Amino acid sequence: MARISMSEADHRIVTDAVARAEAHTDAEIVTIVARRSDAYHDVGLHWAILCAFLVPAFAAAFPVHYEAALISLLGEWTHELPLRMLLLLLLGHMILKFLVVRYLLAIPALRMFFTPGSTKSRRVRRRALLLFRTAAEARTARLTGVLLYLSLDEHRAEIVADEAIATQVSPHVWGEAMAALVDEVRAGRIAQGMALAIDKAGVILAEHCPKSSSNPNELPDRLIEL
Repeated sequence: MARISMSEADHRIVTDAVARAEAHTDAEIVTIVARRSDAYHDVGLHWAILCAFLVPAFAAAFPVHYEAALISLLGEWTHELPLRMLLLLLLGHMILKFLVVRYLLAIPALRMFFTPGSTKSRRVRRRALLLFRTAAEARTARLTGVLLYLSLDEHRAEIVADEAIATQVSPHVWGEAMAALVDEVRAGRIAQGMALAIDKAGVILAEHCPKSSSNPNELPDRLIEL
């Protein structure tokens, strides 16, 4: 998996956005950007198995046409194949289909293309939760950690909040910030998209968790690349 290459200027844009947002809220914002959240090798395997089982399904639905196609392929003069030969060719066809699809979907771009959107969303969310538990959960005195996670290849982002934030802000409230982030990333402006989402999230956090007089900066403002 290729690593992301973001410049020092990009890191500064995100860091400055975090500092601006945290100037008006007790919440601590952690930002992470990853190339992708999963390798999706199992998706390639599932497609290969499906395509392999489509072979006997087609043979069962159109037995005459399937047998005729095999005879034509073999160049035989007979009008029918022995059952043993027919089953052997059917098995070989299944194995061939499995191997072709399996090796084609070993190409990451193809595998990503054929991965269902719902699967991508679930895996991005799962990775975001795992990273949140590692980087932010319960690491602030007032349980005000917030993770902004961007997964580039899936074109998806997640915000995960600690207990004090989650009890006050419903998940759908972050929708505008996430949409702005994804739109900018699709245009190739990763840092600007992160900064825009942080600014919008900062407005929400300032409303529900305003800045108090005694709240230190407990989590780093810098962007983390995975």
